[in-house]
Amino acid sequence: QVRLVESGGGLVQAGGSLRLSCAASGSIFRIAYMGWYRQAPGKQRELVAAISSGGSTNYASSVKGRFTVSGDNAKNMVYLQMNSLKPEDTAVYYCKMTLPSSYAYWGQGTQVTVSS
Repeated sequence: QVRLVESGGGLVQAGGSLRLSCAASGSIFRIAYMGWYRQAPGKQRELVAAISSGGSTNYASSVKGRFTVSGDNAKNMVYLQMNSLKPEDTAVYYCKMTLPSSYAYWGQGTQVTVSS
């Protein structure tokens, strides 16, 4: 059984930083992408950043230059370094792992709250 566990969320003041981690465990043979999505109250879930197994990255325009996604293929982990946080970054952040078959697994989410 595949499981994704996020950690690192919390409460931070505007301008501060947080680092999210996501650990994937279970029967994982190949990963196509790992990434981070977020969902704020009343809004749809949106892509924040993703990284392929080859190291290619993709960012939402709202976080470019502030957030950095990285991965450790050997450990099946993905990280999200979030700097210069803004109140509008407040959301539940979810880790997503996509297999080459396009099947995807999701974590349970971690709350990030940025106070003004």
